Amino acid sequence: MRLALIFATAAALTTLTACSQPAADKAPAAPVEARTLAGVDLDQPLRVLGTEPFWAVEISPAGLTYSGVDRPAQKAANPGPALQGTVATWTTETEAKTPLVVTLTATDCSDGMSDRTYPLTARVEIGGETLTGCAAAVAAIEKAGESGRVE
Repeated sequence: MRLALIFATAAALTTLTACSQPAADKAPAAPVEARTLAGVDLDQPLRVLGTEPFWAVEISPAGLTYSGVDRPAQKAANPGPALQGTVATWTTETEAKTPLVVTLTATDCSDGMSDRTYPLTARVEIGGETLTGCAAAVAAIEKAGESGRVE
């Protein structure tokens, strides 16, 4: 009986010791690195815009929406940007199967109509048309005045 009690106590201690050991097979999660270009977080909503003709592309996690004066709005999935140095490119297709490529470059840009300076220069290719303009975070554009740097 005494031997059975010793074995039961040893088994209980072994179980408790095993439960209190930290799990060695769990690696800590790697931190997610922010995708930025010219200090602009590319994972937040962005606005790409141009003049003559007036047009815009809204980029959000949900998708890209191209619109323009006298042009129907076109929506596309957001595949995320491909980053290469100082350039970020979104390559997708609208719901109407029209190719859409948005390229942002980390160089200052003026839209030609306002006295604003944007942190990104933009080129948009949609169908057979190529448009040039500027880009920044939506929040930065909304808080900027009519002149000065959009930050």
